[in-house]
Amino acid sequence: MASGLIAVTGATGVVGGRVAELLAARGERLRLVVRDPDRVPRLAAETRRIAAYGAGEQVRAALDGVDTLFLVPAHESADRREQHFTAVDAAVEAGVRRIVYLSFLDARPDSTFTLGRDHWATEDRIRASGVAWTFPRMNLYADFLPLMVSPDGVLEGPAADGRAAFVARADVADVSAALIAENGHEGGAVDVTGPEALTLGDVADRMSRLSSRRVTFRDQTVEEAYASRASYGAPDWQLDAWVSTYTSIAAGDLAEVSDAVPRLAGHPATSLEEVLRAHPEALDHVRGRLVRSRFPAASRRNSDHHAGGEKL
Repeated sequence: MASGLIAVTGATGVVGGRVAELLAARGERLRLVVRDPDRVPRLAAETRRIAAYGAGEQVRAALDGVDTLFLVPAHESADRREQHFTAVDAAVEAGVRRIVYLSFLDARPDSTFTLGRDHWATEDRIRASGVAWTFPRMNLYADFLPLMVSPDGVLEGPAADGRAAFVARADVADVSAALIAENGHEGGAVDVTGPEALTLGDVADRMSRLSSRRVTFRDQTVEEAYASRASYGAPDWQLDAWVSTYTSIAAGDLAEVSDAVPRLAGHPATSLEEVLRAHPEALDHVRGRLVRSRFPAASRRNSDHHAGGEKL
């Protein structure tokens, strides 16, 4: 017999935390599966601690009795695909009936954005598992665009004049909560985007207006992009992820604008200006007021934090 219990991972992060709050407001039975129970939202919900998705026995125990699992992608790492596989397998062993996995807009085996391939592989594992599934697929996060600006006010990467429909994290959470709570979405992938497709030149112009500091976009060659980021000492897989974020924009892979936010969340998709006006502190980095970002080398990097990677 179905218990109706929903497990939410990533509840100490922005997307998972908002999903948990929205589901709690609907009166859903919740279990929050996290690494740090001291940081979970104050909700009427059970809490289970796991060390990581790769801790299969812990994940299985944490999901015992769960009907629906909202699986937020793990923080990017060299073995993230394997961690996701372990979590999916543990969910099936625990008797989970449905997995709602937060995937990426351009998830496919040959995705230009290299981490999009990991999202596709995770989707494939879920599809083959025999459980019901739904995949909200988000675009790049608008919230992190200010952190891509260098100290000298330059946003640079090999994006050319490509466009992306950058999406607010809150909108991704709103759509995900609706997909989890409402029937009729099994076996489908839903693209979740912002209201318009912008070039990085557009992004620079809008941040300039809102921050009162001139921000410019400089297109790079792929070779220049790798060279400018090599000094951070990141492993090859991470350099590939950073650079391929921009090349996926150049390729037009992220330009689609969907109606998922108004259709499922019941409100217009949030524009970049609205995101930044709601969080004016995000522009402190652009204005040069932050000595150190919470994301190392944020001025040069564009990792999967901008595409759904959340810490548990």
